[in-house]
Amino acid sequence: MQDFDSQAKAFSDQIEEELQEGRLNFPTSLDVSLRIKRLADNPGASLDDIAALVRAEPVLSAKTVRMANAVLLNPYSAQITSVNDAVKRIGLASLRCLAFAVAAEQLAQDHRSKNMRLIASGLWMHSVDVASWSYAFARHLRTMNPDTALLAGMMVDLGQFFLLSRASAYPALEENMNRFAEFVALWNEPVGRAVLEAFELPEDILDTFQYEDPYGGSWPPANLRDLVFVAGLAAETPNPFENLLGVKGRPELLGSCIAGIEKEKFDALLDAARDSKQEMLAAVCG
Repeated sequence: MQDFDSQAKAFSDQIEEELQEGRLNFPTSLDVSLRIKRLADNPGASLDDIAALVRAEPVLSAKTVRMANAVLLNPYSAQITSVNDAVKRIGLASLRCLAFAVAAEQLAQDHRSKNMRLIASGLWMHSVDVASWSYAFARHLRTMNPDTALLAGMMVDLGQFFLLSRASAYPALEENMNRFAEFVALWNEPVGRAVLEAFELPEDILDTFQYEDPYGGSWPPANLRDLVFVAGLAAETPNPFENLLGVKGRPELLGSCIAGIEKEKFDALLDAARDSKQEMLAAVCG
């Protein structure tokens, strides 16, 4: 138990130091995501430049082409076989989301500990689930850009991913997964904010993550923050850290009419958006 306490303190001290100095050491699996983001923000960079970076990563290349050929994004079934054409088809917002999803999936597979690997895999599936619902809701409601909603939904667990990736340097933490979940809950908010700022995401996405008051109460969700919150309620795949902490899941929350959401209206939105959600989920996971 002492090993857990000492390593948890060492991890906390390291995180606190990095936050105070304004520098975060990102895992190498997120490097491509950051490079794509920087290229996408560079007015001097072309789509060909971005496609060249994507081509350098075989898994991302394959998934980019697969997403471009998904019925949802290619309704006329014009077969796309090149990365350049695929990047143009899916757009930069979707590419950023896909790059992060691929990086997170690789992170989940890299953990040597079986317990940590299961947590990472579950967290990845939850993030993709929320992102897919965010896209589907935005597409159905037509109140905001679906690609922006997709990216915002994928970012919802970014702080937890960062903490999970760095935990491999502190192997004693896996000895008590419940206490590790408490550790993650403690640091998730400050780390999540810092990581989002480091990614230099647009203000409308940053505003989505209001940890103190995540839901404004609009129905149907009329802004990105409320939409991502509702997508989190819709997600069928639970957040594994919330499971470890005993946090109530979607059925219990809806049963209590959280934030004034009427279950009948919520279910109607789910039914209307489900097909789009499943198509996007398949496109991201494929």
